[in-house]
Amino acid sequence: MSAQSSTGIQTLLEAEKEAQAIVAKARAYRTQKLKDARTEAVKEIDAYKSTKEAEFKKFESEHSVSNTKAEEEANASVQSELIAIKEAAAKAKDAVVAQLIEAISTPKPTLHINSQ
Repeated sequence: MSAQSSTGIQTLLEAEKEAQAIVAKARAYRTQKLKDARTEAVKEIDAYKSTKEAEFKKFESEHSVSNTKAEEEANASVQSELIAIKEAAAKAKDAVVAQLIEAISTPKPTLHINSQ
């Protein structure tokens, strides 16, 4: 009986080794699949990121032109207003100077509010 039980034990040990080999192979396969999935995900993320960056650059270039136009229009408006203000100041300059000289040279004595 000892030979038969020894053969049974030997068969069980061989079966256990085969099972361990199968499990190790399955683990290696799973690990490789996870690595492949991560690599593929990184590639997809990079591709998506590059397409979105291209879309953003296109959007930015389209709308920066309108900003430049608005800026140019605002500058032109400011320049025309400055010219109008300078012309108005030049026209009223003599009258303002005359009023200032008259106000300084003609004193009007009055009592201060707190002096009463």
